[in-house]
Amino acid sequence: MTEANGSLGSLDDFIAHSTEMLFVARGDGALLRWSDALGQVVGPALAQGTTLTELFHPEDRCTLTTSWEQVRGSTAPVELHGRVLSAEQSYRPFSCVVRGARTDGLVYGAFRDAPPGDGVQGELARLRERDRILGALIDALPIAVWAIDADGTYTYHDGKALAAAGHRPGQLVGQNIFDLYGDMADGIERALAGEAQHGLSEVHGCVWESWMVPLSRAAGHVRSVVGFSLDVTEGQRAHEALQTKLDVIEAQQRVIRELAAPIIEVWDGVLALPMIGVVDSARTAEAMESLLEAISIRAARFAVLDLTGVQVVDTKVADHLIKLVRAIQLLGAEGIICGIRPNVAQTMVALGLDLSAIVTKANLRAGLTHCMQRLSRRPPAPRSSP
Repeated sequence: MTEANGSLGSLDDFIAHSTEMLFVARGDGALLRWSDALGQVVGPALAQGTTLTELFHPEDRCTLTTSWEQVRGSTAPVELHGRVLSAEQSYRPFSCVVRGARTDGLVYGAFRDAPPGDGVQGELARLRERDRILGALIDALPIAVWAIDADGTYTYHDGKALAAAGHRPGQLVGQNIFDLYGDMADGIERALAGEAQHGLSEVHGCVWESWMVPLSRAAGHVRSVVGFSLDVTEGQRAHEALQTKLDVIEAQQRVIRELAAPIIEVWDGVLALPMIGVVDSARTAEAMESLLEAISIRAARFAVLDLTGVQVVDTKVADHLIKLVRAIQLLGAEGIICGIRPNVAQTMVALGLDLSAIVTKANLRAGLTHCMQRLSRRPPAPRSSP
């Protein structure tokens, strides 16, 4: 134990007195130890527990947070770039190489000044521009942008839409998404398994349309998931209200259709279908379907089509009526057309329609009389012998 403590003390002495800008941090980025050289450059901003992110310029922190995910749980070195607050209270461009250790969970790194002309400044400019664009979108659109690591812990949490959920930017950082939203665990687990997700959910009284994008390491293992949640509450509520209105309209139209072509059982085995107003192909087809179903259910022997209230009949409607009568006959019943107006009769003749095989009567009374006469001539059922 004494030897191990001596080794640890020697390591601390090495870091403290190194001429390089060295540091040791926890997995969450909190600084534990640093060299005097780094302390001289950064100044009083360095303190026990200060996170590495706090040293960087606000515009560079988003990029740093994303890159830090590559460090956690990996021993491969990762190079970071950004502007660091110096002892002169100005930001200087630095590059930083960090590497995680699996044995103790700590992160070891070293800062160095970014040399001119190495392309770092251009890369930093591009990253800052991308960060500004992302920031503008986050501030202007009703979205929430978040990220979780492989364990489900929030590492990023921002966006204008957070206010609708009662959250502040960064409020959930460090908390576990499974503890907060366990009812959505299936989609989150799929995303952590490498499968992109998209769907709707209702949380905090709002409807969210969310996309989850897994970010993988070189080996193919998911290291984090980036999520975009769009507040679609207003649109969803409007859609539901519209759907409710459409359902009401459809129900009203169904009632109107039934009233426009009511099927009346005037006698045992006799159905009447009075048609009124304008009759088109769609209405005739609906009437055919309803009447044939009623004949089948009620075992009717006669179906009387009353056209007294029909003013105009075109070729398609007349063809539907003839087909309807033939379909009635196929069901074992007799179809009767009555109440044909003179102008409708002229139209049918002009169209060359053959109604010779169809029973036609002058009006509904004559049609019903025909049915009663046919029923009265029906032979009585045979009696069984004692």
